[in-house]
Amino acid sequence: MPELPEVETVRDGLARHVLGRTVRGVEVRRDYSVRRHEAGPLDFAGRLTGRRLEAAVRRGKFCWLLLGDDEALLAHLGMSGQLLVRSSAEEGADHPHLRVRLLLDDGVLDFVDQRTFGHLSVQELVPTPDGAPGGAGSDLAAVPEPVSHIARDLLDPFLDEAAVLTALRARRTGLKRAILDQTLVSGVGNIYADEGLWRAQLHYARATDTMRRPDAQRALSGARDVMSEALAQGGTSFDALYVNVNGASGYFDRSLAVYGQEGRPCPRCGTPVRRDEFMNRSAFTCPRCQPRPRNGRW
Repeated sequence: MPELPEVETVRDGLARHVLGRTVRGVEVRRDYSVRRHEAGPLDFAGRLTGRRLEAAVRRGKFCWLLLGDDEALLAHLGMSGQLLVRSSAEEGADHPHLRVRLLLDDGVLDFVDQRTFGHLSVQELVPTPDGAPGGAGSDLAAVPEPVSHIARDLLDPFLDEAAVLTALRARRTGLKRAILDQTLVSGVGNIYADEGLWRAQLHYARATDTMRRPDAQRALSGARDVMSEALAQGGTSFDALYVNVNGASGYFDRSLAVYGQEGRPCPRCGTPVRRDEFMNRSAFTCPRCQPRPRNGRW
């Protein structure tokens, strides 16, 4: 699933390529892709037609385009969603996974989604709890209503990291499970959690309620550093399912230390990387650099 660096790469591309354009028409080719728009596909198309795309914003793994009048086009990419900018209506018109098409006054914006877990909707904006700007790319103190419960991310300049550390250490759970909780800190998914914990030399099952504050700080710093580096390389692409708005893949997968590297030598100590089942997914660690705690939490 796209994580913060991938979604931020898409947001940045939208900011550079579609802002200022007006939606002249909407084609919903698969109703399920607008399932979170409760009034249905026809209302979705009607609410977008004639609207100007004013700003591109992101919080965690959510991205949205401001429409004015306290509304936004909200996108969640799911596992395979892509927002692709086309120069003409003919380009990409026959794509087998094209779900929604926005016809702009200059070009086209397509929502392509092979696995159909992603979705688009038009949502009202609500004030953020602390009144600070809503997310990357915005100076507005509001977010779409479905995003209001999502915490700020590690790259957000308004993040209260001291409060996050306190909340993390107050939980009775495992470290990776806490980091993946989008209500605590957003944007971190399976890839960057594993990579960040490897950098911090902490095991994913460390009990958060017994952690020293410096260790908790290392965990957050490790995730922040790895996401910053991934963002500089356009995100992580394992196949054609994640690309930026121009269809180009990211290159951070070439820099992964442990994620997906089972059996390969740890870049730091040479010990073979281990894979464990974790929350119906996988967790990758170096057994030597990240020793398993005796009384871990899952």
